[in-house]
Amino acid sequence: MIELFSLPIKREKSFNKRINTTNSILNKTETVIQIMKQNIETFIGCDSEYENSEIVIFGAPFDSTTSYRPGTRFASKTMRAESFGLELYSPYQDAEITDRAVFDGGDLELCFGDTESALDDITKFTRAILRDGKLPVMIGGEHLVTLGAVRAVAEKYQNLHIIHFDAHADLRDDYLGAKLSHAAVIHRVWDIVGDGKIYQFGIRSGDKSEFEWGKTHVFTRKFDFSGLENVIENIGSDVPVYFTIDLDVLDPSVFPGTGTPEAGGVSFMQLLEAILKVTKLNIVGCDVNELSPVYDQSGVSTAVACKILRELLIALPKK
Repeated sequence: MIELFSLPIKREKSFNKRINTTNSILNKTETVIQIMKQNIETFIGCDSEYENSEIVIFGAPFDSTTSYRPGTRFASKTMRAESFGLELYSPYQDAEITDRAVFDGGDLELCFGDTESALDDITKFTRAILRDGKLPVMIGGEHLVTLGAVRAVAEKYQNLHIIHFDAHADLRDDYLGAKLSHAAVIHRVWDIVGDGKIYQFGIRSGDKSEFEWGKTHVFTRKFDFSGLENVIENIGSDVPVYFTIDLDVLDPSVFPGTGTPEAGGVSFMQLLEAILKVTKLNIVGCDVNELSPVYDQSGVSTAVACKILRELLIALPKK
């Protein structure tokens, strides 16, 4: 929103330089008219108007079920601020993020003390984006926030499939008795989509029972992205896919700023190449989660997360 401010001033030499930078007219008997814009911070290049957008990004700053180190609630805000260290242009894809019409919807105000309420707010917001024919892209937050988005996407799209990049299986039925936990999120997603529709890659951590249960319910590729091309071919170009990226799939040497780091992860280029393959599918929703910026004071992890998000937004299929 543009507002006009009328500000009476005196002609003072020390003030001239500052006033000139705002193209103000100085006169003893005149006023200074300044055109001001509301200070709204967006992820770099994501400043399209909602009506004209094809993609809507939003933050889900929630980390109340974190099993080890909290802090992911600060990810989306930090990523917006640090994204301006990036270029708009991607040399990997020979494209700019501004080639896509992306609206940044800001952060949801989520109740930290009520997990179901927080998930419900995410579902409602995602449902509204889908209703308007736009593609939702969520920035977590802990991985449980994926459940809120998947609930809305599954309402609209039958036969929804899930592609899941992560260090952790997240297939527990509960964590310390809690059904709603980031350690159980993919099991909760399975409750919605059922057998044979979840494909996990990069998995290198979990309880033995998770891996045993997963053998008959989901596809799990341990340690890397081997077999991804076959999965993509088998899914086909018409099946709706929700794509969830837990950034701790990356090795901690690349991405230490996360709540549950696991050694033995993939490199940045391995992850980027995998993302570019998955985005050839019919992606109907996606998220990037589990950056906890406070655990990497160098800022490298945030820079990595920002670059992954930029590449994902550019690569997403045009509707």
